[in-house]
Amino acid sequence: MLRATLKSLLSRKLRLVLSGLAVVLGVMFVSGAFVLTDTMGRSFDSLFSSVYQGIDVNVTQKPKVGDEDFGPSQQGNIPAATLDKVRAVPGVASVTGDATTDGARVIGKNGKVVTTFGPPRLGGNWVGTSDLLQLREGRAPAADNEIVVNVTTAKSAGGLKVGDDVGVLTLQPGKKVFKLVGIFGYNGDRDSLGGSLEVLFTTPVAQELMLGEKDVFSGINVTAAAGVTNEKLRDDVAAALGADFQVKTGKQLTDETTKEFREGLAFFNNVLIGFAGVALFVGTFLILNTFSIIVAQRTRELALMRALGGSRGQTLGSVIIEAVAIGLIASVLGLAAGIGVGVLLAWVFGNVSGVALASVGVPAAAVISAFVVGLLVTVVAAVLPALRASRIPPIAALQEVSTPDRPLTKLTVSGALIGAAGGTMLGLGLAGQGDNTLWLILGGVLISFIGVALLTPLLARPVVSLLGRLFSWSVPGKLGRLNSGRNPRRTAITAAALMVGLALITGVNVILASAKQSLSSQASTQVTVDLIISGDGDDNGPAKFDPAVMTAAAKLPGVSSTASEYWDFAQVDGHGTGISATPDMAAYASMFKLTATEGTLQWTGPDQAVIDTENAKKRNLTLGSTMTMQFTRGEPHQVKIVGLYQHSDVIGGTIVSGDVVKDYRSAQPSWGFLRVSDGASVDAIQKQVDQLLVDNPEVSVANRAEYVDAQAAQFDQLLVMIQVLLALAILIAVLGIVNTLALSVLERTRELGLLRAIGMRRAQTMRMVTVEAVVISTFGALLGLAVGTGLGAAVVRALKDEGFTKMAFPWSQMATYLLLAALVGVIAAVLPSIRASRVNVLQAISHD
Repeated sequence: MLRATLKSLLSRKLRLVLSGLAVVLGVMFVSGAFVLTDTMGRSFDSLFSSVYQGIDVNVTQKPKVGDEDFGPSQQGNIPAATLDKVRAVPGVASVTGDATTDGARVIGKNGKVVTTFGPPRLGGNWVGTSDLLQLREGRAPAADNEIVVNVTTAKSAGGLKVGDDVGVLTLQPGKKVFKLVGIFGYNGDRDSLGGSLEVLFTTPVAQELMLGEKDVFSGINVTAAAGVTNEKLRDDVAAALGADFQVKTGKQLTDETTKEFREGLAFFNNVLIGFAGVALFVGTFLILNTFSIIVAQRTRELALMRALGGSRGQTLGSVIIEAVAIGLIASVLGLAAGIGVGVLLAWVFGNVSGVALASVGVPAAAVISAFVVGLLVTVVAAVLPALRASRIPPIAALQEVSTPDRPLTKLTVSGALIGAAGGTMLGLGLAGQGDNTLWLILGGVLISFIGVALLTPLLARPVVSLLGRLFSWSVPGKLGRLNSGRNPRRTAITAAALMVGLALITGVNVILASAKQSLSSQASTQVTVDLIISGDGDDNGPAKFDPAVMTAAAKLPGVSSTASEYWDFAQVDGHGTGISATPDMAAYASMFKLTATEGTLQWTGPDQAVIDTENAKKRNLTLGSTMTMQFTRGEPHQVKIVGLYQHSDVIGGTIVSGDVVKDYRSAQPSWGFLRVSDGASVDAIQKQVDQLLVDNPEVSVANRAEYVDAQAAQFDQLLVMIQVLLALAILIAVLGIVNTLALSVLERTRELGLLRAIGMRRAQTMRMVTVEAVVISTFGALLGLAVGTGLGAAVVRALKDEGFTKMAFPWSQMATYLLLAALVGVIAAVLPSIRASRVNVLQAISHD
């Protein structure tokens, strides 16, 4: 039986390739994700070892603001006098004060701020060359108007050269212009450490511009004297400085930073594996359909084996062995492809980020997952067809028709029950019930898809028949329509594969379209601002600009009122969050139509706040309550609530008085709002404000409609990314249509020969197969659009309290998806239709 199975497998090489290709693609995605994250992880291990090279012990102030669940920790400043305390510790060989932090943005030769795709833009103090840092050109900065930059910064800014005047934005207001006197790099001929952009000033300038204070440092680097271990020195320095400081060895810093980065990579890895799971789920439909057709085609063959003495177990085993063989081959090929894809993505990531790549490695997780996933998916998909094969009676060997249509009652009932269970789980997840909300949502979506797939055969025959009428104006069209509805189970499984991918894309599209519509509606009904000053931000928060801009803008003819909003990370009653501050609460409330429910919406003194009613209720706060707020600098503030306002979809949470801004990381506004007088030209004032921002190239001014469009464009970028990641699932679904048609053509060889014998031309045969493919793919697309619309609408409704006030359906995109699905059917039919048209009439008629 084993020999017969292997011979049967090798005699149908095309079937082997088509059924295994879906597994190859899915396994490629899974193993590629592990190869990518392993390679990048080891690359950053090497990078962080270099970053802390030469540091035996590092001292920093304990962060005043920091929450692992919200934003980066905001490091405090260390008084310069602390260096003397560290020098006095026995075993200290040398002490260096470091005044470095993220936030130095160089303005390139094109007048725009140089950006990065993740790496920081560091500003710090020059402390001299070392084994790590090397001066490539020029000299060290000696005067307060001089800087040096690393090679990556010089290249990214348009080719800066020694002697150039360079504009730099720091944590202080306005652009500062410096003379570039040197360009540096790192050992190993590296232009940067991990792609970071670096600007180094003299120490007093770095302290003032980057740390906001004189005679302070962000950290202290200590080297140990001969014979003193790093651990011993760490403990001695920690004992001398007390509990307000963090003292760590260079190895500790390397390990902690590496761990944090690997946790971020693990999240990225899980996202890739999630999309690979969708692809494999779709591939399961393809393999299930393939084996179902194979069993149907081999009915007489399997029955003959039963008649010759083969047992049910042997018949079952033959199909399972075939699945195992396909799974093994597909796993090997998928692993090889995954290694290639992982290396390619790592190369792209390394070039974009500037990280020197480590040697490529294949982690055990990639190999294990490749074979476990490949075998598991293939065997699971083959189980039902295998069980069906084992039940074929020997008498079937004598029957001409061996694939009778079976009733759909059990399948329909099962689909309804499973679909109801999936819908219930999804509803509980969207309602936020329990601690496993995410798993409830994911499980609900998966089970719902299975339920819909089981119900699909019930819909297949009537819907396919209706769709087929569009092509029934010719004999080939009529035959294609009848063929597509001949086996509703097969049609349903093929269409379900396409349904899953399109349903996910459509669901996301509905959510994003509703978000855009809600944003637009909120801007038109809840905002009275005419012009908004803002810019893109980074990990430290939104871009900021000189407060003098708002002072000048308020004096422009035609500007009736202005308001500024400052933003920073803060610790509020022990929890990390973002806090907005505004100096003029009355003007701010007017611009966003905030309505007081208790107290007042204007400041009457320092350390005051207003909060919306919903947040107040959640946090058990009332009018007159106080909150402890710790900002990046200074001591904790006891902030009193002087007003509560009705919930707004545009402005939410807590807003504090402008006096606290002095303790923000940067005392510069993140947003500026202008209201124009009746009769004044918004466009004319916009041009004048734009001129005021000439020294603030990170930000720009936009009218309300432009600002909303810019925010909405971010949703479009997210949609494109999701579509790209789900393209693999769509590709597998297309392969499923190709596979079904190809095997269907083989199954109907004699029928095709008879049709050709009675006069059907080759072109008509091709048209018949194409109609069948288009009908199946269009049916799958309609299913996907319907299910995706339902899922998207459910999510939008569940997020009503989160600002989703409008339900919107992307009709144009949905119509495009439907047209593309029809085109997919045409493309999928090319090879099967050509094969069908080339059937030899005499051989086909005699085919058994």
